Amino acid sequence: MTKKTPTAATSAKETAPAKKAAPAKTAVKAPAKPAAKKAAPESRTALVRRARRINRELAEVYAYAHPELDFENPFELLVATVLSAQTTDLRVNQTTPRLFAKYPTPEDLAAAVPEEVEELIRPTGFFRAKTKSIMGLAKALRDDFGGEVPGRLDDLVKLPGVGRKTAFVVLGNAFGVPGLTVDTHFGRLVRRWKWTEETDPVKVEAAVASLFPKSEWTMLSHRVIFHGRRICHSRKPACGACPIAPLCPSYGEGETDPEKAKKLLKYEMGGFPGQRLKPPADYPGKPAPPLAAG
Repeated sequence: MTKKTPTAATSAKETAPAKKAAPAKTAVKAPAKPAAKKAAPESRTALVRRARRINRELAEVYAYAHPELDFENPFELLVATVLSAQTTDLRVNQTTPRLFAKYPTPEDLAAAVPEEVEELIRPTGFFRAKTKSIMGLAKALRDDFGGEVPGRLDDLVKLPGVGRKTAFVVLGNAFGVPGLTVDTHFGRLVRRWKWTEETDPVKVEAAVASLFPKSEWTMLSHRVIFHGRRICHSRKPACGACPIAPLCPSYGEGETDPEKAKKLLKYEMGGFPGQRLKPPADYPGKPAPPLAAG
């Protein structure tokens, strides 16, 4: 048997060093993004400045802001405010002309037949409970205050159906005594603006009062409530049509498209009648229609 002489090719193959396998590729992780820095909490000074700027902006937009209940004296305002619970000021304004025509004074209302009062105020809802309240306060005014509405908070809140909100409406608009009216609109907006996180009306009142001079309280209430009824609604705030959007930390909760937002505007802002049958002379909108025409 003859031995095969190795060729150059086979010799090179046998003597060449073995190739090392390429190392497996490992996934390269992208560098982690730095965590977004949380905005520093708003200082007390910054909060006061922002709150007062919002008030100034609203004062320009609602230069005509006013109580939206029709009244000619403190007694009418007191009764109308009690009737406004759980209904609109418009419905109250459409109802009170007949009520005050028949019972113009506390003495008249105190001596009324309850069933007749109930029928007159039926459109405002909860008419039996409201009849009890307004007749009760009329009797208290007759018996304890000489038929006059008192101009002190401590006296007003003792009257049937009268709480702090109602008392401040009367004090601010019939007696010129400053006060904050914390209704549902007011509470909703001041929380959206981060003026306070409180939900209890008395605590909301205290928190907001500390941000403004006392002289501003009554008109601030009107402006905030006007804004809540016209633009910053509960379910669909018109963010895209809001004049204070740059100052609002809750911008974007509602419609931000300007054209769509305009369609959400109410009352004079949307070209519709207001809530008063007899609005002030400087009111830029249309008066509300009487009940029969509504």
